[in-house]
Amino acid sequence: MSRKANVEYTLKSLSNLMGEKRRRRQQQQQQQPAPAAAEGSASLGERSLLAAAESCSSLHSQASGGGGGCSDLERAARRQFQRDETPSFVYVASVFSALGGFLFGYDTGVVSGALLLLKKELHLDAFWQELLVSSTVGAAALSALLGGVLNGWCGRRACILLASGIFTAGAAVLAAAQDKETLLAGRVVVGLGIGIASMTVPVYIAEVAPPHLRGRLVTINTLFITGGQFFASVIDGAFSYLPKDGWRYMLGLSAVPAVIQFFGFLFLPESPRWLIQKGQTQKARRILSLMRGNQTIDEEYDSIKNNIEEEEKEVGAAGPVICRMLTYPPTRRELIVGCGLQMFQQLAGINTVMYYSATIMQMSGVQDDRLAIWLAAVTAFTNFIFTLVGVWLVEKVGRRKLTLGSLAGTTVALLILAFGFLLSAQVSPQVTLNPEGPSGQNSTCTKYSYCNGCMLDPICGFCYKLNKSSVVESSCVPVDRKSTMEAAWGRCSNETRLKTEETYWAYNFCPTPYSWTALVGLILYLVFFAPGMGPMPWTVNSEIYPLWARSTGNACSSGVNWIFNVLVSLTFLHTAEYLTYYGAFFLYAGFAFVGLIFLYGCLPETKGKKLEEIECLFENSLCTCGISDSDDGRYIEYIRVKGSNYHLSDNDASDVE
Repeated sequence: MSRKANVEYTLKSLSNLMGEKRRRRQQQQQQQPAPAAAEGSASLGERSLLAAAESCSSLHSQASGGGGGCSDLERAARRQFQRDETPSFVYVASVFSALGGFLFGYDTGVVSGALLLLKKELHLDAFWQELLVSSTVGAAALSALLGGVLNGWCGRRACILLASGIFTAGAAVLAAAQDKETLLAGRVVVGLGIGIASMTVPVYIAEVAPPHLRGRLVTINTLFITGGQFFASVIDGAFSYLPKDGWRYMLGLSAVPAVIQFFGFLFLPESPRWLIQKGQTQKARRILSLMRGNQTIDEEYDSIKNNIEEEEKEVGAAGPVICRMLTYPPTRRELIVGCGLQMFQQLAGINTVMYYSATIMQMSGVQDDRLAIWLAAVTAFTNFIFTLVGVWLVEKVGRRKLTLGSLAGTTVALLILAFGFLLSAQVSPQVTLNPEGPSGQNSTCTKYSYCNGCMLDPICGFCYKLNKSSVVESSCVPVDRKSTMEAAWGRCSNETRLKTEETYWAYNFCPTPYSWTALVGLILYLVFFAPGMGPMPWTVNSEIYPLWARSTGNACSSGVNWIFNVLVSLTFLHTAEYLTYYGAFFLYAGFAFVGLIFLYGCLPETKGKKLEEIECLFENSLCTCGISDSDDGRYIEYIRVKGSNYHLSDNDASDVE
């Protein structure tokens, strides 16, 4: 078919589609005799556009010139037709899916405040605190890797139902736990549910969402994660006033959103792409029609079906999916970029900030547990608000610019946080008393001359008095082995003496006038991190892989995220002990800077592109696919016309929004 015939055929097809839309609107107007002026104006604009398009088609059949004008009118007609509203059913499915993100966020946020109460009631040392945090993350890493296989066998919907059921069971175990071993078991069960949900939810949303809303809807999952973190911090603050067992309510209430998601998904459909892959084409068409409303689905359905058929022909003798991904250059590059995004998200320290935000506030000199918990809630609220900014920017600015700008700002914020702790260390109070303890128990702690060194030793604490704002009569003494809340002996060895003698006990922090620097640093960190590096790793990973590799690619990248999450969360307290607090944040800043360089060269822009078109972005070598794509932000769209492909446009993504 010639280009001339292609143009004429395409314009007539668009004209017929618009005509159908116009007839439906006229029928609605007859039922409502007093239409709004804006609707009438829009209808008039449509008629003019169609008339011009039809006229251009007629003129083009008589002369070969004037192709540019027809092309402009053709694109305008397509834009007008694509303005149909997305059915609310898509948003309902996305919200219920994103409850999996809410559960992820709630667990991340709730443990921050619960740890402060647990270490008192169950006498937890630093190792058990890190174990309770990282056990959930480790279980999530394992289940996220297995989730790829489950997604391929059972489908996205079944995996989300399974995840919410597992999470509910884990929450029940946590609420009823009587000792730290049972608590550990409950944290592992919760982690299994979180891992499956973390890799399934973004894939499900990406596959049911229309292309022009895909980035925004997938980002809703991250919005729910940050919303869950903020909600958990408020729950932490509220139940911190209970004299006992407040942590049970904090950990047990996570069952509520899990139950809501489970019953909600009983009424939601499976992903149409997965159904087509399994041969259930009629059911897939019905669901796709439901998701697209009055928009035509033939082109999208044929594109998905043809893509799957071609892939199945190639997969026949190709072996396991992961082997094929590694041997096929575009998918290998996609996997490296996707896993790199998830790795640098964790190495930039986000879950150190979220898991240990209350602890970090105490490290900076905030003494009261409740105040530290509520200040952690402020950081969680900041994270939530600026994730909303990311939802608004993702389809305007694009994935690449948002990610790079976010990571650059995160690096600067980590440096500010590190310098804040360094400043506090420079004005660390001096040890003025060296009391002798029974049977040489003070042998290690007496070697420290300043609070900063005493604070970094896990077996020592700082006992002092205040003269207005000045620290006086200070000493470094051993901590009680049963509880870090008091000294092993001496004037800070029991709460009664602390109150009557107006003496203060500091474990894991030093009194300092610069406590505010930690709060400012954390808020600035989240202002930059939340809009970009928070949601973009999940958004990009949900869309860069071809369908045959999508479950495996997302499972691998989610597994990498959880593995580095374990690595960072399990080592933070010990890293702070050996490198000092400011050294730990300097280390995270270095990781973030390396990630910025990597993503600048390797991350392309995927905004506005169909899932089946993204593979071509990774055809260049790895170190150039990001830079080459960033220069123009253009892409080519094809429309299937009687079995052939006609080049519609080579313009901005906005041409087809």
